[in-house]
Amino acid sequence: MQYRSTRGAAPVLDFRGATLAGLASDGGLYVPTRWPVLTRDEIAALAGLDYVETAVRVMAPFTAGTLDEGALRALCTAAYGRFAHTAITPLAQLDAQHWLLELFHGPTLAFKDVALQLLGLMFERFLSGGDTHLTVIGATSGDTGSAAIDALAGRANIDIFMLHPLGRVSDVQRRQMTTVLAPNVHNIAVEGNFDDAQALVKAMFNTPDFAQRFSLGAVNSINWARLMAQIVYYFYAATRLGAPDRAIAFSVPTGNFGDVFAGYVAAQMGLPIARLIVATNVNDILHRALAQGDYSVGTLTPTAAPSMDIQVSSNFERLLFDLGGRDGAATAAQMAGFEATRAMSLSPVQRAGAALFHSDRIDADDMATAIRWAHETCGQIIDPHTAIGLAAARRAGLGDVPVVTLATAHPAKFRDAVERASGIRPALPARIGDLFAREERYARLPATLAAVTDFIAAHARARP
Repeated sequence: MQYRSTRGAAPVLDFRGATLAGLASDGGLYVPTRWPVLTRDEIAALAGLDYVETAVRVMAPFTAGTLDEGALRALCTAAYGRFAHTAITPLAQLDAQHWLLELFHGPTLAFKDVALQLLGLMFERFLSGGDTHLTVIGATSGDTGSAAIDALAGRANIDIFMLHPLGRVSDVQRRQMTTVLAPNVHNIAVEGNFDDAQALVKAMFNTPDFAQRFSLGAVNSINWARLMAQIVYYFYAATRLGAPDRAIAFSVPTGNFGDVFAGYVAAQMGLPIARLIVATNVNDILHRALAQGDYSVGTLTPTAAPSMDIQVSSNFERLLFDLGGRDGAATAAQMAGFEATRAMSLSPVQRAGAALFHSDRIDADDMATAIRWAHETCGQIIDPHTAIGLAAARRAGLGDVPVVTLATAHPAKFRDAVERASGIRPALPARIGDLFAREERYARLPATLAAVTDFIAAHARARP
């Protein structure tokens, strides 16, 4: 499988090259040159398989030419051996129509573990046996950082620098990052919001001298390998609820658009998905884009669902590229216009092509109501992000179609918000129960490119 940039000017790479590169050299995002398609029989055959074998069959077309099935199976076995539930991503039934897909049984209690445990092992494999060193740069609104750090801490030939917005992640999220004291782990608290941190990461990748000097790599969902791993649980859940004989809908708490784009890819691969519900909080740029064609940056409002407090959704570019006929030059022009004005209008072709998506904006009251409903009616304690997905799912009006809400984080990661809504203060699982007794280490820096690149240059290993 070969990979091309959404902006058309970067070199075409194989899976290894795209994984190590992260962001394309022209500022675009790597995507496969074609979507592989599974037959109806191949999808039906997934129903009886465990998670690892499902992952191998879904991801093998994307890794072809770089990893054979045996190598991919070994990586998946190692990645998912650390999960606390043997099903890896189990389903929990709420009522006759609604289900939760629990994606928080990994080491850091969030859905990011599903992809990042695998990505860390892939990085290590691709770098082994040589003198190549990778400097991984990432921005996090909460969960990506801890999952990436857990996956990469102590690994040979890798340094990781993770930027988070100062004071805008939960105390559990912050400590899961800042208490990892491995010498190759560097946390940076940026005096700004997530969009500021994400813009700094993109700027570093788009500074050729700096990117080449330190061999930059990405763990955010701009990295195709991470997004690829998230496709798997759509197949895993849907085949357990009757696919391919019936279509399933998914409701996805959405900030950076990577998780829901993985569902879009699953649909392109042949999985019968009735609807993908894009559930946003009051930072609703994606809802406005899909409902009205208006992708314009508004004022960012801090909420109790900080991982969704985003106004610029990086992975939306992949959808615009695919819906716009895969025209790299046109996508580059569209994104250049957005980057200059902070606003764009989706073309009629892009809007028509997005018919699979339904979007909704969930405010704080509706989020709290969903937390209470799940607890009082179904005996389930859910976090604020999952509650936003569930609220959107319950009012989507999809008739008798089964709807799976992606439960993206363990409720204990957002104890205060859950307690305010439900009166229940969820406890941390025993495996991280000593989190608040651990020493923290991080640097506080202004949200300027000079400050962050100077810090990285002082702590990273440069290319000889």
